[in-house]
Amino acid sequence: MDLDDAYDNVGHIPDAMAYPPRWSDVAQAFRDNLQAEGRAALGVPYGETERQAFDLFLPEGTAIGTVVFVHGGYWRRFDRSYWSHLSAGALAHGFSVAMPSYDLCPNVRIAQITDQITLATEVIAKQVSGPLVLTGHSAGGHLVSRMCEPGRLQDTTEKRIRRIIPISPVSDLRPLLRTSMNELFQLTDKTAAAESPVFMADRLAIPVSVWVGADERPAFLDQARWQSEAWSCPLNIAPGKHHFDVIDALADPTSDMMQDILVKDTVASFLS
Repeated sequence: MDLDDAYDNVGHIPDAMAYPPRWSDVAQAFRDNLQAEGRAALGVPYGETERQAFDLFLPEGTAIGTVVFVHGGYWRRFDRSYWSHLSAGALAHGFSVAMPSYDLCPNVRIAQITDQITLATEVIAKQVSGPLVLTGHSAGGHLVSRMCEPGRLQDTTEKRIRRIIPISPVSDLRPLLRTSMNELFQLTDKTAAAESPVFMADRLAIPVSVWVGADERPAFLDQARWQSEAWSCPLNIAPGKHHFDVIDALADPTSDMMQDILVKDTVASFLS
């Protein structure tokens, strides 16, 4: 099997190259509107490099919790500025939304990115109150899954996380060893296994629900299924969605994905 093709989303999505500029434009308009309303804190640093920063979007009134969204891009593309508009669904439910960027391969290794998202989660937790929900797309799905590693987060932060939702995650990094992308990742058998959620036998007791688009590449359907099976957690397959539009549901307060992210007991269980 040609794994470069198997993991190539751009080559199998019609008009794929039109998506990033469209995301960027919609996200910029969304960000401008919230900033004008005094409901956006942009570029909040959490680490030492320029990319180690997050945007925080606030709902109308007092936030009842915070959703942290970690973007994808195969750990080598994009930043938080492309995704601001995806906050709309959670904001409508009274949650604030934090979106961190992180340094990219090949400047750092994937394990270092995992450490950066760990730090981002801790800094975000110190700046907001209430329950936390972690979600991420593609590489971001991998990164939020890694937050389930015991001892990675401080105990006080662990206890505030009510749900983790990986969307189209890369749960087993070993196939990437046989792609040309590994020239940037520099993964070995050992480091790929260490960073693979499917091999996390010990995990925090946090509810996890995996999502993937029904029209995604078979490799990503496999990756989602592997994590669901390894973690004994639900697998949700969004009909008619591919790798680039499966995340549109985050902007819709009424979507099944948003209902899954913000389950009714998220706040109740935190307050009890």
